[in-house]
Amino acid sequence: MYRGNAVVRAQDRDGRNVIGNAGLAHDERHLRRKLLILDTGARVLIDLPQPVALAAGDCLLLDTGDLAEVRAADENLLEIRPRDRLHLVELAWHIGNRHLAAQIEDDRILILRDHVIEAMLEGLGATVVHVRTGFEPVRGAYSGKAHGHDHHHSHGHG
Repeated sequence: MYRGNAVVRAQDRDGRNVIGNAGLAHDERHLRRKLLILDTGARVLIDLPQPVALAAGDCLLLDTGDLAEVRAADENLLEIRPRDRLHLVELAWHIGNRHLAAQIEDDRILILRDHVIEAMLEGLGATVVHVRTGFEPVRGAYSGKAHGHDHHHSHGHG
């Protein structure tokens, strides 16, 4: 069993040896202590000093000096396509107003599948398709906190 006690961001890998990878869903990539099974069957016990949000391509530095790469596991998503750029902004506003994790790209938005939200978006004129792919939602302003954000403001939900 390997031990991982530091994170190496994708851009800082410097050609180090990668012994395997672990596919994790977006909500599983926020971790502090966890046992991972790599695609090679190797086991890695992660023990970080504080919780860290990992992006696809980031690595865990192992006690051997090698790396274990984290990749985005395929998830069941909605691919939302707008009529035009302004429509994309409007759809993003509606999604954000509901505090949904979203991957926003030039010509589409990806969110986790939700039949109620799917119907709302179609009602707003979006083309919505079910896809299964890796999910890299935008990290919000409160992403440094361990769990979401505090609700000390009042706008209809707790």
